[in-house]
Amino acid sequence: MEVRLCMNMRPSTQMAILDDILEVLSKHGIDKLIIVNAHGGNSFTPIIRELSLKYPSILMCNINWWIACKPDGYFTDPGDHAGELETASMQYVSPELVLPLSEAGDGYERHFKLKGLREKWAWIPRRWIYTTEDTGVGDPSKATAENGERFVKACIDKIADFIVEFSKIKSEKDLYE
Repeated sequence: MEVRLCMNMRPSTQMAILDDILEVLSKHGIDKLIIVNAHGGNSFTPIIRELSLKYPSILMCNINWWIACKPDGYFTDPGDHAGELETASMQYVSPELVLPLSEAGDGYERHFKLKGLREKWAWIPRRWIYTTEDTGVGDPSKATAENGERFVKACIDKIADFIVEFSKIKSEKDLYE
């Protein structure tokens, strides 16, 4: 909330929304739900764990689209938040929402002092006012719509293949070899 007009949706709100959706799907005999997550700050894992107990007849799966494909071969320095990967992807998907790169920050990030947090095996919510000047983490200056298109299309193809595979699963037991 410290960044002007930065909006947040609490995990409890996300769970309430998914609970409402799952209630309807359950009543209509829908037995699968794939959540395609587009924001790294959202973790649906604990929500799925909890709601799968309430709706055991529905197989729930979460896909974080940006990690479906490795960024190697697409980006020099993918970055983390509004870096090259995210900027290039948005230049392809919705270029009208991307400011000229000349107006972008350099993506400099002040790193955590604690080794566990730096190495990412420990986690704490990131406070943008202490982390960056403009919430950008990673240099967006090399981003191009062309690289974004190649990356997004590769992710779409991989996710589409997964959706086809997942659709053929008849029961949770079938997920295992």
